[in-house]
This record gives sequence, C-alpha cells and structure tokens, in this order.
Amino acid sequence: MAQRMMQEPRPVIEVHSPATLAKIGEVPVNSPLEVRAAVQSARTAFRRWSALALAQRAEVLLAARDHLLAQQEELVTLICQENGKPRLEALVELVYVCDVITFYAKQARRFLAPQRITPHLLRNKKVTTIYNPRGVIGMITPWNFPLILTIGEAIPALLAGNAVVIKPSEWTPLIATRATEILQGAFRAAGVPPEILQVVHGYGDTGGALVDEADMIAFTGSVRTGKAVAVRAAQRLIPVSLELGGKDPMIVLRDADIERAANAAVWGAFTNSGQVCISVERVYVEAPIADEFTRRVVEKTKALRQGIDVNESPTGRRVDVGAMTFPKQVETVEAHINDAREHGAQILTGGQRNPALPGRFFEPTVLANVDHSMKIMTEETFGPVLPIMRVKDADEALRLANDTIYGLNASVWTTDKAKGERIAAQVEAGMTCVNDVLVGFGVTDAPSGGLKESGIGKRHGAPGIRRFCHEQVIVTDRFGMKRELLWYPYEAKTERLLQRALGALFSSKLSAKVKALLGKAS
Repeated sequence: MAQRMMQEPRPVIEVHSPATLAKIGEVPVNSPLEVRAAVQSARTAFRRWSALALAQRAEVLLAARDHLLAQQEELVTLICQENGKPRLEALVELVYVCDVITFYAKQARRFLAPQRITPHLLRNKKVTTIYNPRGVIGMITPWNFPLILTIGEAIPALLAGNAVVIKPSEWTPLIATRATEILQGAFRAAGVPPEILQVVHGYGDTGGALVDEADMIAFTGSVRTGKAVAVRAAQRLIPVSLELGGKDPMIVLRDADIERAANAAVWGAFTNSGQVCISVERVYVEAPIADEFTRRVVEKTKALRQGIDVNESPTGRRVDVGAMTFPKQVETVEAHINDAREHGAQILTGGQRNPALPGRFFEPTVLANVDHSMKIMTEETFGPVLPIMRVKDADEALRLANDTIYGLNASVWTTDKAKGERIAAQVEAGMTCVNDVLVGFGVTDAPSGGLKESGIGKRHGAPGIRRFCHEQVIVTDRFGMKRELLWYPYEAKTERLLQRALGALFSSKLSAKVKALLGKAS
C-alpha cells in the first residue's frame, strides 16, 4: 500500500555533450499545469515591471548585463559543453546578448516614443500612436544558439515592459536556465520581481501549453513546427513571430575578389558546424572563375581544425569546427550527401562523420557537380556542407537563387558594388549582403527576418521591439465644438455640403483643372 501511495518520479531531461557524449546535467520536465502557473506568476510580475518607466527598466537590464559579464567564463564553458561549438563562437553569443542589451537600452526610448500623426482629412483631430506591452511573451527557442535565441530574444520584450517565459530546446536547456538564474539574481538586487523572466522545460506538450497560455509567441525553429505553432496560436488569435528555415544562396560573379569570397564561403558554411539559419547553404559561381574559386575553397576547408576546444591551448590555436548538436540533424546531412552522390555530385573533401572524434562530429564537406535535382540544393541541410554550382552568368545565378521556398538571407560577390547592390535587391530574401556573409544579423540597428516560408515578423531595429507591443491609437478632438458635422440630427444641408465636398476633394476633373491653372501661373 505504501508503495502505491508513493508518487512516481518526476520526469527529467538528461543533457549530454554532443562533443563527448558524456552526461553534463539534467532538468525537470514541466507539466502543462506548471506552465500555466509560470505564466500566471509572470503576469503578476508583469504588472509591477510594466509600471516602471522605460528608463528604469533599461537601468535594471544594464545592471543585469554586468552580472552576465561577471560570469562570462562559466557561460562560455557551458555553451561549449552543451552545444558543442568552439570557444570563440560561444563567446560571440555573449557578445551579442550584451550588445542587444546596450543597443535597446539606448534606443528603446526612441523606438517606443509616441508617434504623432497628422490626418490628411480630419485636421481638427490630434492623433497619436503609443506602444503598450502585450503582457507575457512565450518564447520557444532552438538548440543552435542557446544563449542568443533565448536571453538575446527576451531582452527587447523585457525592455518593452513584458514578462517572458522561455521554453528552450530540450537539447540545450542548461544555458538558458543558468543565464536566467543570473538575470533573476540581478532583478532581485534591483528590487524587481524575478518572475518577469522564467524558463520551463519539456517537449512538444510543454511548448503547446505555453502557446495556450501566453499573450504572444516568438518561435525560432523549423518550418514544420513553426506552422504548427501558428495554427495553435490562431485558435486563441494571439500574435506570433516566426523565424524558420533558410537555404541561403551565395552568388559569386566573375569579377569577385576570389580570395575574400572563398574565405567567406568556408566560414559562412562551416561556422557553428553549419547549424545557422543564415549560413551559406549553396553557392552559384560564374564559370570563368568557378575552378579557381572551388580550388581555394577546398584548400581552405581541408585546413580547418575540428574537435573539442580547450581554454589552455599551448599554441593559442583554437578549434575551428565543433560538433553537431542534434543527432537527427547529422542523419539529415548524411541523407542529403547520399542523395547528391546518387544524382552525380562529386565530394571534393569530407562527406562523413569524423572517425577520429568521439562525439557528433561531421567533417566539413565540399561538393561539386550539383544541381537542383538534388536535396542538397533545395532542402535545408543545416550542417557543415557546401555545394558549389557552376553557372553561365548572373541571370542564371539569380534565377536559381530565387528557386526556393525560403527567403531568409543571401550574399552577392562582385568588385562592382553598385552592380552587387542592384542584384542584391532582386534576391528574394529578408536580408542580402554584398561582399560579406552572415554579418547582417549582427547589425542590430536593422530589421532581420525572412520571406516566403522563412517566417513572419522581424527582430532587431525598431520592429524588433515594437513586435512585443500593442499599437494603440489615441484620437483627441482639438477644438471642442458642441456638435460635429456628422452627429445627429441628420439634415439635408449636411448632405448637400458632403456632396460638394466630394467634388472638391475627389474629382479627377477638378484636380486636372487646378493643375492646369497652377501650370499657367508658373
């Protein structure tokens, strides 16, 4: 009887390093009821937090930034252990989060300032748009950037006055948990309720429960899951922001700086083991320079160091390429390479799991003789693979670059920058770089987001904080007349006045006569 009365053990998620496969921690799985409780406590904290002036919220988050900096070595080490990336890439995540705090702390006042509108018709009215926080923002985040896409995503929402509940990926829950604990400590020190930022853990049920409870959902992840989130959110008519997949093209024209373009292609394809939604996933290079460009890319790829990064390197040289975080993503990479090989592609280097390393390491891979009959050129690979396709001219490159369901990021390479910008404007992508790769995400001043099935909504810039706000319009009468023209009682003279106004305001013939008279006068 006593055994029956004992509660079943709480389910947990075990976390293993993708580099060593060793267990590094665990987190409890939160039930839908616990998610509801977290959102309710966040909503209570939101009332106090949103009542603070924006300058006060900025001061709190700037102080919290110092807490993160004080724990930077712990955070960098944990990212490397949990995510598998090299130390430099882990440090970039912390740089990004600190920059986002700094940027929005300085710019939020300008972005969220009331906007005065001058009506074109009802000039007797004062019109103002104000930005109010939505309430509790639910964030469902992926595993490839476990600090950038959790804490970094939460910063503008918090500054706007919202509370945030994060459901991180079950593959990388530790870094979001630890960073949240650090920030909550800063909030307590500032006298702010720590419940304005919380983390819940679990699988699809936990994420679904968050969609059912929050006032808005910001999701980053796959197209398939993003669509499911949007459908579920639609049942409650709550807004969603979705950053989904990408198959980002790189167009290399015959007058490009080949050395710079080759360096960019290798880093753009293999940084974070290719697990970047805006990574270089396919290259279109004009025929006259295709052989030389490909030769340099292969040479540089073979020189990359892959493995587990350590802080105490005797030479100071770091690992370039780390492990892949998600086991199924390794299988996707293998499937895409096998499909390409079966359709005639040539593997110039790599093409397999690294047999010399214990974890989920896949060798940086370069492919040639590829075309759009292959998955490697049409489906998101999200791994360390770089397919290079020879094209006859810029028009063919542009057509192939736009032949995709995605539209997240791209790059164009040419020494003629004006031409590069003209071509960039024709690429169907939310952001396109000229003679650079991936860097657009680091420009926090400019909105970043996708077209087509790459998602809806923007992060960064003014849209990146305004998406977490209700836009409320306030219309105020300016003159205080006892009665407006269209108020009761209705009268024939009012109708005649409106008819005359129709002709005066909207008649094309009258407009033409006025323009003619003005022309003669000039």
